[in-house]
Amino acid sequence: MTDALQWIRSLVFTIVMYLLMAVMGIVFLPYALIARDGAMKTCRMYARAVIWLAGWMIGLRFELRGTPPVTGCMVAAKHQSFMDVMFIYQLLPRPRFIMKRLLLYAPVLGWFAYRAGCIPVDRGKKGRAIKDMLARVKAGDAAPGQLCIYPQGTRVAPGAIMPYKKGTAALYAELGQPVVPVATNIGVFWPKRGIYRKPGTAVFAFLDPIPPGLPLRAFLHRLEVAIEGASDDLAREAGFPMPDRPLHAPEEDGTPV
Repeated sequence: MTDALQWIRSLVFTIVMYLLMAVMGIVFLPYALIARDGAMKTCRMYARAVIWLAGWMIGLRFELRGTPPVTGCMVAAKHQSFMDVMFIYQLLPRPRFIMKRLLLYAPVLGWFAYRAGCIPVDRGKKGRAIKDMLARVKAGDAAPGQLCIYPQGTRVAPGAIMPYKKGTAALYAELGQPVVPVATNIGVFWPKRGIYRKPGTAVFAFLDPIPPGLPLRAFLHRLEVAIEGASDDLAREAGFPMPDRPLHAPEEDGTPV
C-alpha cells in the first residue's frame, strides 16, 4: 500500500512538474525574449519551484555539500537524472550547460535552455562537437560563467559503468580553467527512466577544484576518481547496495589524449 501511494504521488508530481514548465514558459516568454537574463532567471525560478514541490509532494529533499563556484570555471558533474540539471543550475550565478542538440526541439525546455546560454552539440560527432563547443565559447556566443558538462555524456544509473569522454579533457586543455567536480546520489531516488520517485534526502557534493595544466590523461583519471568515488559513497550512504567497480581509461576513438 505504501509503495502504491508513493507511485501515485510520483505520478501527480511528474504531471504538475511538466504543467508548471508549460505555464511558466508561456507566462515568462516575453521576459526571455527581451533579455537573456530573463531566460536564465525563469529557468532558475522553475528549478527552485520543482525542488520545493518535490519536498512536500513526494518527500524528496536535497542537501548541498561543499561550495558552488561563483567565478569562471568548468563544472564537471555526475549525471543520473533530470533533477541534477535543475539542482546544479539554480545554485550557480551564470551556468552554461553543454546539451544535446536534439533538446533544442523540446517544447519550452529546449528554447529556454538555448536562450539562457546553453551550448548545443551533436552527439556522436566527437571531433566536430568538440570544435563547435570551443568555437562557441571562444567567440563569445555564450556569456562567461560556469561551463557545465557531464563527462560521461549521458545519464548513468548508480552502479552502472560508463567511461569518461574526451570532450571534457579537450575543453580543460583549451580553456585553461579550474574544474569543479560534482558528485551526487540523486539516481537512488530519481531514476533515469520511470515515474516512481523514492522519498529521502538526495545529496549534491561540490568537490575540491582540479587546477588547470595537468596532463590530459592524468586530469581525466583524477576527475573520474573524484566523481565516481564520492558518488559511490553517497549512494551507499543512502542505502544503495553499491558494488566495488573498476575505473576506466579515457574513451578510445583513435585520438590521442
